[in-house]
Amino acid sequence: MKTVNPFVNSDTNKRYFTYDCYLKRRFGKKCVKIALDGGFTCPNIDGKISFGGCIYCSEKGSGDHTPPCNIPLAEQFKIGKKIIGNKWTDVYYIPYFQAHTNTYAPLPVLKQKFEEALTLDNTVGLSISTRPDCLDDDVVDYLRELSTRTYLTVELGLQSANDKTLKLINRGHTYAQFLEGYEKLRGINTCVHIINGLPGESYDDMMFTAKEVASLSPHALKIHLLYVLKNTPLAVMYERGDFKTLERDEYITLVCDQLEIMPKDVVIERVTGDGVKDDLIAPLWSTKKTIVTNEIDKEFVKRNSFQGFLC
Repeated sequence: MKTVNPFVNSDTNKRYFTYDCYLKRRFGKKCVKIALDGGFTCPNIDGKISFGGCIYCSEKGSGDHTPPCNIPLAEQFKIGKKIIGNKWTDVYYIPYFQAHTNTYAPLPVLKQKFEEALTLDNTVGLSISTRPDCLDDDVVDYLRELSTRTYLTVELGLQSANDKTLKLINRGHTYAQFLEGYEKLRGINTCVHIINGLPGESYDDMMFTAKEVASLSPHALKIHLLYVLKNTPLAVMYERGDFKTLERDEYITLVCDQLEIMPKDVVIERVTGDGVKDDLIAPLWSTKKTIVTNEIDKEFVKRNSFQGFLC
């Protein structure tokens, strides 16, 4: 007998509020993000805060799946549409400024890039990834105005609510500074990023981060898996044996535990992550994203629980 899904915010077998479900409800059909590289850098790379960036970051600053930044935005968008067109055709698009820190530039530069993105074909929103310490008042004022004209989401990297971990990964800000940035964005859709498996973190540390995010009740959440890429400080640490990456079953249990304490209306944009295969060192199981998400679904059925079950 087929099990009935008890989770209200779902249009599939998923027992968490997927981004796909949210966008379909909001816009009436499937929406797809197209990752863009706006050519920005990061204060954690150029020396304003630090050099080298976060220890896990590749040279593209989390924009490994974006076209080169020297290609005009409109051309990057066409490349993304072509790739998506192999799988979906009748969709809306959300340009996603993903690589590096996308509010780290003078306001006129930001306006030129973001306004151009809004003119691209069948665009219904905009997603901007940034850091909590790169939100100048004039930029926030512009983002607030922009949010009245389109479905805007500001993706804000937290990674961990533990200051010891933030220092170890060379994040360049504290949890208190994250909260300051989050508060500045109040009233603007904010998607918080966290990473499971950071060096030195225990199960309790990762659950603490999830509990802190749950208390904020953001618009959306991305749960990333820490993976090790070549030519990063993290790779050196891994090869020295300083830490171990999470096992698949360990990760699946953890994600379900985190989702059970997350409010049911928080949109879950991601439950795992994958690096570029040619650069990936570990964990190799992360390349099988469908298996990971399927196992999360199975674990929820086994528990007879869902997102917000313990909230």
